[in-house]
Amino acid sequence: MDAPARFPPLWWLRGYQPRWLASDLVGGVTLAAYAVPVSLAYAGLAGLPPQVGLYGYLLGGLGYAIFGSSRHLAVGPTSAISLMVGGTVAQMAGGDMLRYGQIAALAGLVVGVLSLIAWALRLSALTSFISETILLGFKAGAGLSIASTQLAGFLGVKGGGDDFFTRVWTVMTQLGSITPVVALFGLAALAALVLGEKLLPGRPIALFVVVASILVVSTTSLSQRGLVTVGEIPAGLPKFGLPGVRVRDVDGLVPLALGCLLLAYIEGVSAARAFAEKHDYPIDARQELLGLAAANFAVAFGGGYPVAGGLSQSAVNEKAGAKTPLALVFASATLAICLLFLTGLVAHLPKAVLAAIVLVAVTGLIQVEALKHIWRFSRQEFAVAVVALFGVLGSGLLNGVLFGVVISIVLLLGRASRPRVVEIGRVPGTSYFADLVRHPENERVPDVLVVRLEGALLYFNTDHVRDRLAALVSRREAPPRLIVLFMGTSPFIDLAGTEMLIELHAAFRGKGIAFRLAEAHGQVREALHRVGHEESAGLAETHATVDDVVNAWRAAPGRGLAAAS
Repeated sequence: MDAPARFPPLWWLRGYQPRWLASDLVGGVTLAAYAVPVSLAYAGLAGLPPQVGLYGYLLGGLGYAIFGSSRHLAVGPTSAISLMVGGTVAQMAGGDMLRYGQIAALAGLVVGVLSLIAWALRLSALTSFISETILLGFKAGAGLSIASTQLAGFLGVKGGGDDFFTRVWTVMTQLGSITPVVALFGLAALAALVLGEKLLPGRPIALFVVVASILVVSTTSLSQRGLVTVGEIPAGLPKFGLPGVRVRDVDGLVPLALGCLLLAYIEGVSAARAFAEKHDYPIDARQELLGLAAANFAVAFGGGYPVAGGLSQSAVNEKAGAKTPLALVFASATLAICLLFLTGLVAHLPKAVLAAIVLVAVTGLIQVEALKHIWRFSRQEFAVAVVALFGVLGSGLLNGVLFGVVISIVLLLGRASRPRVVEIGRVPGTSYFADLVRHPENERVPDVLVVRLEGALLYFNTDHVRDRLAALVSRREAPPRLIVLFMGTSPFIDLAGTEMLIELHAAFRGKGIAFRLAEAHGQVREALHRVGHEESAGLAETHATVDDVVNAWRAAPGRGLAAAS
């Protein structure tokens, strides 16, 4: 890997155009305007002081700008990771808020270490094992779960509960004790956010709502009528240093960091690829692990908690005109100014407004149209998405992530363990063979059974393939004299699969039936050659089509057993 690839600024600064500077400046300031209210809300979701959310955008953006490969990805706290931290660190801290913050920062440090390890071991492709179906269900569950945590603050009730169902039920039982001023303020903020996004897309509507609510509260007596506000936020930049706890002192920290890494990397790479395709520039999925590592290291040393690249903040950055990661630097500078001089203004910000901001933000996680598309495409795929959704609602985000990984692996292994084995016939008037089940008009070749294996032949599916082949043979009124196994859709074979083919060859030969492979890939032919068994000789010829195998068998003297020798 060359230096520009390891250090992306060397790549994008070479072609930097002076006219981009104004666009990056506007993009950065706009991103900061979006980040202030959102980061305050997400910090509360994580159970941390409001300024910690600002640290995430300030430091995470700087780290990613140095090592990330996307020109538009914006890095900071996300709703899902914030809830995951808030739902797990509390138990680890045991009520000690100082330890709570230290553990959250340590989680960011471990995410950085794991990202660096994944980069070194080239593990970026492993996230491909988590299907989009699983992710859709997981995101929907995460959105509903996050929304349930905001209901109490939004309505001004006590709330309670440890999962989605108990939180919703508790709020429902407390509807009679709603604080009217809180509920009205929250509803007004929610309406303003929704209408603002529809009428003024791409504008920092949340910031406008925050400023307006601060002005209203600071000039009225609403705070004395039960409207809870954020309160004073300490001014100043984050203090740097290592977290005050060690990994071995915190049970469950590594699974938490692993879950955060999976969420952060999958969401970040997906968002980065979307903007790269839109603006026609390359994305290095492996380099994104370095960008994620740098962002989380910076945040951890500054007392923050795990961060990630997100689609919503990146969309704000891109729509505002950002051209390069320099916009992230401008955003960090703007946030630094806010932390130094403007924190006093936030004291009058109602928490109901932050709840409304979170409720609007998480609607993007519940992709109804995508779920409808899955329903139309496959009921089985939709059922998988629903299982993932309820897995998150019932067991929490961290367990939901791990549950999603397990489901993905089980589905992958399940499909690989039962590859489709189907009889194929000659398309009339051609030498091409296709599925007889889907195309019953295709013709069977007399005395010949042609079967297609649709998948790799591996140790855990050999019994299934053998059984399916035996079932197809038994369905014939008279035993075939030649069996052709089409391997053009079977890219890989292991030792157990190779030995099974040789065993089939010997077994069919004993019954006077010839057995041949057609269109076997080079890896399959090499595997047969490496086994070196006499039964494998001539089993698969180079580039032999089904038609070639059938014609060669017919031309062989004696056909049948003689042809199999």
